[in-house]
Amino acid sequence: QVPLVESGGGLVQAGESLRLSCAASERRFGNYAMGWFRQAPGKERELVAAMSSSGLNTYYPDSVKGRFTISRGNVKNTVYLQMDKLKPEDTAVYYCAADPWTLGVRRAPDEYQYWGQGTQVTVSS
Repeated sequence: QVPLVESGGGLVQAGESLRLSCAASERRFGNYAMGWFRQAPGKERELVAAMSSSGLNTYYPDSVKGRFTISRGNVKNTVYLQMDKLKPEDTAVYYCAADPWTLGVRRAPDEYQYWGQGTQVTVSS
């Protein structure tokens, strides 16, 4: 059983917004550190947003800071990635990930134990 399922991807024009959702299969994910990553063809997987288990601490790389926001839903086993002012270089498959072992923000892919299958985001110019 896939523990995380992403949705909300699609094709948009530059400057538009999308909100990605990550639904966990079990409520225990509400207590995990969470992250959103993306991977474009021929490139390494990169972090775009991370959140501590409490949700109080977040991290964004400079490439998306001020445009992307990670948050938990009212139902705690759901995490969102709000993406505004999208650019063509944001085109990638987006993945959510969960780390059950750490309270803080995790930045590296190998620090996460659970992964979703990804959702495609395409931004046209």
